[in-house]
Amino acid sequence: MSAAKDEADAGPEFSTDDAESDPRSGKRGEEQSDQEINIPKGTGTVPHDGEEISSSVAGDIEFNDYVQPSQSTDIGGLDPISTERPSSADGSLSIPDDTPSLQGSAASSASRQARLSAYGQSPTPSLRPFDRRFQARLSTSPHNSPRAASPAFLHSHSRTTSVNSQFVRKAEDVEPGQTPWEVVRWTRLRKISGQAFSEVGKRSFGRPVCIAISTSIALGTAKGIILVFDYNQNLKSIIGPGTTAVESGAITSISISADHSTVAGGHASGHIFTWELAKPAKPFLHIPPVDKKRTPDVDGHVIDVAILHLGFLGQRHTALVSADGKGMAFSHLTTRGMGIVARTVKTTRILGRYPEATPSLARQRKPSSVLAFSPLPLGNAEQASDTMGLVAMLTPYLLVIVSTTPIAQTQHKTPRPKEVAAHSAMTAALAWFPSVKLKIPNKTTSETSSKVKLVYCWSNLLTVLEVVEVESSASSGAEGPPNLQFRPRSRWKAQEAIVAVQWLGRSVLAVLTITQQLVILEDSSLRETNSSDLVQKHIYHVDLFSQQLNMLVEQLDEEDTSMHGVVADAFYMSFRAYKGRLFLLGFNELSFGTLSNWADRLLALMEEGNHIGAIELAISYYTGEVDKVSVGLPDDDDSRHRMVLDKLLEMMSASLRYTFGKHKDADHEAPSLAQLQELAGVCISACVSIENTDFLFDEVYPWFSEANSHDVFLEALEPFIMDDEVQVLPPTVIKDLVYQYTQKYLDSRLEEMLCHLDPRTMDLDQINGLCKRNHLYDALLYVWNQALDDYTTILNDLLGFATARPDPEVEVEPSAKIQDLSDASKMFPYLSYILTSRVYPTGREMDETKATLAKAEIYHFFFSGSDNAAANGDHSVVPRKRHIDSSFPNLRKVLDFDAPSFLSMLNEAFEDSFLNGAHDDLTKDTAVQLTEGQRFGLSVNRQRIVSILLEVMVSPRYEPEDTIYLNMFIARNLPKFPQFILLSGRTLHQILVGLCEYPTNAVAEDCQLSVEYLFSVYQPPDLQSLVPMLSKAGFFRVLRSVYRSEREYAKLLQTCFDEGPANGNLVFELAAECLRPSTGLSETQMQDVRNVIQQNAGFFVERDVKEAAITIENYAPSMHETMLEALDLLRDDDRKLEYLQTILEPGEQVLEGPRPSIKHPKRAFIELYIRLLCEHDPHHVNEYIDRLKTGDLRLEEVLPALESSGVIDAAVILMAREGKAREAMSRLTQQLDTIEAALLGLLDAAADSPDVANTAEAAHDLIASVQKFTRVGIWLCQGQTRAAQQRKPQLKQLRRAKSEDEELSVSENLWLDLIDAVVKVTKQVTETMQPSVRGNDKLHEQPFETSPMVAELRTVVQEAFTALLSATSVPRGNEAYRSDVSFLRILRAFLKRASASSPSLANLRSVLSTIFSAYSYEESLLALANRLLDKDLFVHVREADKLRRRGWRPLGQVCEGCGKRVWGPGTGGFVWEAWQKREEEDAERLQRRHGTHPIDDQITQSLGNGKGKAILEDAQRGSASTSKAQNGKEVGPATDRSEEEGCDGAGPVVIFSCRHIFHRMCLEKMQESGEEAGNGRSKGTDGGKDFVCPLCTSD
Repeated sequence: MSAAKDEADAGPEFSTDDAESDPRSGKRGEEQSDQEINIPKGTGTVPHDGEEISSSVAGDIEFNDYVQPSQSTDIGGLDPISTERPSSADGSLSIPDDTPSLQGSAASSASRQARLSAYGQSPTPSLRPFDRRFQARLSTSPHNSPRAASPAFLHSHSRTTSVNSQFVRKAEDVEPGQTPWEVVRWTRLRKISGQAFSEVGKRSFGRPVCIAISTSIALGTAKGIILVFDYNQNLKSIIGPGTTAVESGAITSISISADHSTVAGGHASGHIFTWELAKPAKPFLHIPPVDKKRTPDVDGHVIDVAILHLGFLGQRHTALVSADGKGMAFSHLTTRGMGIVARTVKTTRILGRYPEATPSLARQRKPSSVLAFSPLPLGNAEQASDTMGLVAMLTPYLLVIVSTTPIAQTQHKTPRPKEVAAHSAMTAALAWFPSVKLKIPNKTTSETSSKVKLVYCWSNLLTVLEVVEVESSASSGAEGPPNLQFRPRSRWKAQEAIVAVQWLGRSVLAVLTITQQLVILEDSSLRETNSSDLVQKHIYHVDLFSQQLNMLVEQLDEEDTSMHGVVADAFYMSFRAYKGRLFLLGFNELSFGTLSNWADRLLALMEEGNHIGAIELAISYYTGEVDKVSVGLPDDDDSRHRMVLDKLLEMMSASLRYTFGKHKDADHEAPSLAQLQELAGVCISACVSIENTDFLFDEVYPWFSEANSHDVFLEALEPFIMDDEVQVLPPTVIKDLVYQYTQKYLDSRLEEMLCHLDPRTMDLDQINGLCKRNHLYDALLYVWNQALDDYTTILNDLLGFATARPDPEVEVEPSAKIQDLSDASKMFPYLSYILTSRVYPTGREMDETKATLAKAEIYHFFFSGSDNAAANGDHSVVPRKRHIDSSFPNLRKVLDFDAPSFLSMLNEAFEDSFLNGAHDDLTKDTAVQLTEGQRFGLSVNRQRIVSILLEVMVSPRYEPEDTIYLNMFIARNLPKFPQFILLSGRTLHQILVGLCEYPTNAVAEDCQLSVEYLFSVYQPPDLQSLVPMLSKAGFFRVLRSVYRSEREYAKLLQTCFDEGPANGNLVFELAAECLRPSTGLSETQMQDVRNVIQQNAGFFVERDVKEAAITIENYAPSMHETMLEALDLLRDDDRKLEYLQTILEPGEQVLEGPRPSIKHPKRAFIELYIRLLCEHDPHHVNEYIDRLKTGDLRLEEVLPALESSGVIDAAVILMAREGKAREAMSRLTQQLDTIEAALLGLLDAAADSPDVANTAEAAHDLIASVQKFTRVGIWLCQGQTRAAQQRKPQLKQLRRAKSEDEELSVSENLWLDLIDAVVKVTKQVTETMQPSVRGNDKLHEQPFETSPMVAELRTVVQEAFTALLSATSVPRGNEAYRSDVSFLRILRAFLKRASASSPSLANLRSVLSTIFSAYSYEESLLALANRLLDKDLFVHVREADKLRRRGWRPLGQVCEGCGKRVWGPGTGGFVWEAWQKREEEDAERLQRRHGTHPIDDQITQSLGNGKGKAILEDAQRGSASTSKAQNGKEVGPATDRSEEEGCDGAGPVVIFSCRHIFHRMCLEKMQESGEEAGNGRSKGTDGGKDFVCPLCTSD
């Protein structure tokens, strides 16, 4: 096989980015209503604590001349009459400071009062100015590019859109999802098909059944003939006619040698013939099959077994390998003949076994066959494996790779993977790809040739195997065969079974599935690149394996996963590849196909009219983002770029001509806006990809310009500029860009683009004028900085906007004033960026040397004594105050404009190392070229800046509204840089006083935080003298620090109370800390703390009552009364209840440990808690009372509250605990009477009730109350009964029965009262609910269903009587503690009382039936239990008797004493006779016992024999007897035994439980004569002897 082309791995798949946004409107009013604020996404800024971010600096707000005052943005209270300038620090998208706060104070709320400027404007200071960072509006993240928002990218033709989604075709042309090109371009070989598949050809040569492809095309036919064609489809040879080959059956396999000189054919009869193409008249070699019966020692194919696979080894045409349908494979090596000596063939078996001559005696073997077979072809790179004659074979079970030279040897073997789907179709395929030379060495391994690869498939699982030569060890020697390793590299799972596979190139695989789907795979990633349906090709296939492998097909056994559903037909003989071409043998034709290459696909798109898709596909080919190998592109970037570049430029030019109507065949209809946007976007993307912007602006842009479509092209260009992919624009394009964007009022987007372009290529005069006219000062600053390294000129202009005073005679529009203020405010983020080594406004890092010089110029600009701004002639510099000092003019101007923002900017600049003073990074050449101003700037440090600020910002020029920010600035930075800033104590004291005397409450929190910073490095000499000033300022955090350091804990705690709710729960933490014993406070200090808490008790509990209760309970329980008194004053019962609940019912995690030693909570607290519960949570009273112990409360204190709230059950429980059982029962029966009256009243009024559902629900609730109080009464009676039993235990013999006429006891009276009350309620309510009880009175029928209610009431009665029955019955054996409560006496008293109240018992009939149904229920349960018990006992007794009658099986058949046979074969016929006699006796005995149960007889017999160990001796019987009792003694396992009597003179036999067997005579002799005579031998009760096993007891 010739070498394949050098294909390479494909790149990643396309990913679609469909991010879209609405395009900007062309009208300014629609684009930005009320001054749009542009906040770029992804800047990392978030609002602070609910405050809304507003952006007013760096050009965020576009102010234009046409804006009316009513349209102005509401920024900081801005209005057209009295305008108020927004704060720069607040409006620059600031982010939190990196420096953590000492106490984490909250943000300030409102801004300070604004000072009126010269013309009515005032700066509005920021909130927390020193906790924020300035940030420019522009974003440098490529992910925030407006590319998706650009109109050019609203269509699906984006730069990252998948190629398959870009083809716009008519529905009638192609099927949905189809590409306009064919995956494989097929060509029918008409001439060959006409000769071989015509009726004449089939009659003459037979039907073609297999093909082989080389420099010739060979077809094997069903008549044993081989037809050889050249590539011109000329028939060159007809091989076989007139020879024995045609008599050998059909051609079943065919192969062509590597030197193209010889063709070999395998026949259905097992014959193999080789033919020289130059001499086709007679066979060059004939390898006949062998007859194993005649020549058993000769290897070869068996007669009449078809040769399914055939191939040549290496370059030799005399070495072949073959495989047949029975699973056998052979190698055939031919020796060269000399003279009259004919050639001889040496055949060696390399796989399989011969069929057995006698299969019935042989072990059943699984059937097998060679499903796929291929020898390794030769490549153009020499490998050690070329000389080994490797052959790969696939069976249903194994992949086997065998080397045939010099000897046959298995090199690799692997089983079928477990991942193969169960019950799938059985298919197999494989193909080799040899080693070939690489045009470009491998970049990773530097190899110049590829590895040998084998692809093999089982069912739907495809695996690629690499062959690697491993260096042999020194011991093996250099003469040994090469050592190969076979490494599985990758695996792919298809959706269906694979029937054939071929290599189309080094990195391209063609896979044919069982449904004749062609799949193209890339080898490196095994990713499916294309697919095609070949059903219409009618590929030839035949069933070759099902008959041989029918045992492997599932036969209704779906659980066996090793079985296959079906054995697929063979396709391998019809699916061949050669030099990138794919050949298919069909039933009626022969065809070949080639994969469409990249140029074909581009041409197909262009012919279809999809120019956009063609250009995008060409871009992907150029960049390597799609499959390169499968379309014929090289892996090397340079080679691929050269191939695609010209085609890409040509397609762009053709598309432009076609779109704009310049081509002669083009349609002159004007293109749509969407078409222009797509074309512009794809052309720009192409030029960026090929890095040829000259073509973009020289060829592409003129087409759009001439068609007046500048805006389309420029908007499409925008995202590429924002992603820094296009950084250079010609001056004409920049001019058009500025004009188009300003006309559409897209100034903000224009400014961002200008900041992403390279300013060194711009026309500075042009850009300077454009930016100033359109107020694009962000871009202007960027251009001056980057192009001219000038950092102060534009800054001077901005400072002029801040201090300019307009001519009073000239009327100025308010919008112009606002625009000037907005432009001036841009200086603060600009200064922040430059002084922290960042490029403004992109945020990129500056060059170190350039950053140092830029900082020096800016520091010189502000902190030198010269007036640099006076030279600016554009604006008249007018100071804000009449008296102005000549020193530091620029500094004074910026401070007059916005001191807070400037100081906030300096706060950031102070963190830069430039101000440390050392500048060793400058080179000598740079240091020599420094200007005087730069040298001065390099000398500026933090100390000088602070000193100058203190000198400049003094009153009366600067009011406290400004100087307060200077004090905060110094206080914040002094702790950060103590080694760089040194201030006197007087100055620090003045700063402290200034911070305490803040002008407005808006900055109070900031000032307190600043004081905390200051106190970290400054210790005033007399701290106590500052306390009044700190208290007046409300700096409570500072005061707490002072008091803590002075250990004045009472004042510390008082401070928390003074501060109010702002500190949260800090007051409880401090109270716990002060009262905790581990704090070490003295008793006086403790008392002071308690006094503070007592004085502020109301505030303490009002802050958080639960935390207050926990704190007091843990550390000061004696103050509970104080807290409760405070709650009384607050008149808040809810908080009082919560307080008591916290201390009386604490959760597991509420209280800290260890708790103070409290003996018991005060009764008053418990009683108060219960009273509050009765009022607010009565349902919880009963649960709480259950936890109390006797004596925890006084009944008389809580009983009124319990009764008034209706918590009667709790009252009954408490009365019972106090020993007032009679009173408790009376209160209970009284409550039942009340419920009865309520229920009867409800039922009587039910008929007239408008809401029947609510009436029924109320009735159910009352019945539930009856159930609840009945259970409480049962509990009361049961408790009284148990107490009486414990007090009066009676012995059984002294116990006497009470007379029925004797008075009832206390317990009996309780039961009687309860039952009487329950029955009364049930009787009355039942009569009312069921009219039939009172003579079918229709007037009493209820409007709702009453049967469930009646059933519930009867259940209550049953429950009461059942409880009474349980209390009056005592289990047997406990008569001594039987109670004096008699059920019959209580029942008699109940009936007597009922008869007294009712003249007839007819009314009680239903109730009495309910009572006695309880007895019936108990009786049925007892009867059922007895039956179950009797059945269970019978079963166990029967099993025990069965086990007792089983016997033991002896270990042997001979006596352990004498060695004679005791039972089994050889013992004599007398044993059978004895057994028959015994069976007859047993039958007679059973007849005599007729009439009794057999099991009873067995049990009786067992019981009569004691423990079942009696010995039954019968000299006439030869069977085993049962064992006998051993005087009630047990002597181990030897106790149990049975005896058998034989008739051979030896007497009975004895078998022990240890399974040893003896003649009784032998056993007696051994025990009488031996020394072991005393071991367990004794007289039994019947005079017999007891035996033990001598073998077991001897141990």
